[in-house]
Amino acid sequence: MQIESNAIDSGAVETYLRGLQQRIVAALETVDGGSFIVDRWTKPTGEALSGHGITCILEDGVVLERGGVGFSQVNGRSMPVSATQSRPELAGRGFEAMGVSLVFHPRNPHAPTVHLNVRFFIARPPASDPEATPIWWFGGGMDLTPAYGYDEDAAHFHRSCRDALAPFGDDLHPQFKDWCDRYFFLKHRNEMRGVGGIFFDDFNALGFDRSFGLMQAVGDGFLAAYLPILQRRKDTPYDDAQRHWQTLRRGRYVEFNLVFDCGTLFGLQSGGRTESVLMSMPPAASWRYDVRPAAGSAEALLAERYLVPRAWA
Repeated sequence: MQIESNAIDSGAVETYLRGLQQRIVAALETVDGGSFIVDRWTKPTGEALSGHGITCILEDGVVLERGGVGFSQVNGRSMPVSATQSRPELAGRGFEAMGVSLVFHPRNPHAPTVHLNVRFFIARPPASDPEATPIWWFGGGMDLTPAYGYDEDAAHFHRSCRDALAPFGDDLHPQFKDWCDRYFFLKHRNEMRGVGGIFFDDFNALGFDRSFGLMQAVGDGFLAAYLPILQRRKDTPYDDAQRHWQTLRRGRYVEFNLVFDCGTLFGLQSGGRTESVLMSMPPAASWRYDVRPAAGSAEALLAERYLVPRAWA
């Protein structure tokens, strides 16, 4: 359902997103004990892409080996290819996009990497039809990527995702969970990136206020979904072999982000700020030829039990 453009309140969305970034940064600083570097940036009006943002980065922390929480609000003259492949009718439209995106790579191999993104998008009327109605939508989600799988972690994360969506209809969690399983999938490896979570895009079915509320519920649910897992795993003993396995799994993370991730492709194709777009990259990753974990090992169990769709909630 599309509503009238005068009901869109992009200012309220930006206020929420800025506050979400601040809350998440403060919570992770408490867990880690370190401080995020705050990098405020602007892209001048008149360029193909203009706007502003705040990139918060913590590197070489006690708990987080690397963590980034970015807010951005940008305006573009023309939709990039990554955004029009599935919606060719939007080609040639200008756009406004804003969102918060984060990735945390913990130091401990038993603590999973996590990703969150919540975003709002407006495709402006094309120059050929200035009276056309703007097309808007919300998108986002969160997903968990462990190097070592734990049932209780996967179940907690998925239950948190389910509970965040529950006020908006019982049908949404199964849809968004399945969408996440299909989206975060390495086709060339024939495996999921992690244990999944939720993912949605092009969402405006509830009207502006309720659709905005859904996006807020996802953002607000992140800390409850992830912090208990991080607290439980951050001090687990590990050895060099487990650390090496973590870097191999991070290599798969890099493969997905650079080959398939629409957010990364959109940022690079639209002329976004490269350092902010690539803040999701892990600080250390590795590749070895034809790695085959020993049968019955925890490493082998990851692929057998955790990198396949399961009804964790």
